[in-house]
Amino acid sequence: MDPISFDEFEKVDIRVGTIIDAQPFPEARKPSLQLWVDFGGDLGVKKSSAQLTVHYNTERLIGRQVMAVVNFPPRRIAGFDSEVLVLGVPDENGAVVLLKPDLKVPDGGKLF
Repeated sequence: MDPISFDEFEKVDIRVGTIIDAQPFPEARKPSLQLWVDFGGDLGVKKSSAQLTVHYNTERLIGRQVMAVVNFPPRRIAGFDSEVLVLGVPDENGAVVLLKPDLKVPDGGKLF
C-alpha cells in the first residue's frame, strides 16, 4: 500500500453513531441488512447497507454503537441509498465484525 499523509487521513470523517433501526435487505446481491444510524447533531440519521448477516441479526443491532465513514458520496444499492460506510474487520472466515467504542460515548463523536 502507498503511504498517505496525515492531511489525507484527516479528510476521512469517521464518527460514532447508534443503530436505531435494522431491516433485512433481500434485494441486495449479497446477504445484507439495511441500517439507520443516528449520529446526532447536524448529521442526524443516515442509512447504510451492510453485509453483516453472519454475526448479527436485526434485533441484535438496534441500540449498538458503531463507527462509520460519513463523508463518502452515497451509493445506490438495489434501490437503497447507502449514505455511510459502517466499519468492520473480517473474522478468521472473512465475515464482518463491527467496530465500536469500548465505552458508550456521545453520538457524532469524531475519530481522531
